[in-house]
Amino acid sequence: MTTYSIGEAAKELNLTVYTLRYYDKEGLMPFIERTSTGTRVFKESDIEALRIIECLKSTGMPIKEIKAFIDWCSEGDSTLQQRYEMFIERKASVEAQIEELKKTMEIIHHKCWYYKTAMDAGTEKIHKEND
Repeated sequence: MTTYSIGEAAKELNLTVYTLRYYDKEGLMPFIERTSTGTRVFKESDIEALRIIECLKSTGMPIKEIKAFIDWCSEGDSTLQQRYEMFIERKASVEAQIEELKKTMEIIHHKCWYYKTAMDAGTEKIHKEND
C-alpha cells in the first residue's frame, strides 16, 4: 500500500502543506491516520477524498458545508440521499457558473475582434464610422 507524507500528499494534490493542515484543523480529514508520533500518513484513498474536497471547494462551496459532507460520509449509507442532493445542487451551481462564463467569453471575443480590427486599420475610428 502506497502512503504519502503531508509534503508528498500536498505535492500530489498541488496544494500547500499549510492548506492540508488547515483542512485537518477544520475537520475535513477525520480519515487521516497518524503515527505514534503524530505524523499524518496519507493513503491513496485519502488522496482521492481530498480530490473530492478540492472539487467541492472549486464550486464555491464553503468549508462548513464541505465539513457537513465529510460528516455524512462518515455516517454511512443513512446519508446517501443528503449526499446525492448536495451533488445535484452543486451540479446546478456549476452549470449556472458555466452559463455566466459563456456570456463573459462572448464579450471577450467581441473585444478581441474589436481591438484586432482597430489595430489592423491603425485606428479605433473604424468602429465609430460604422455606427
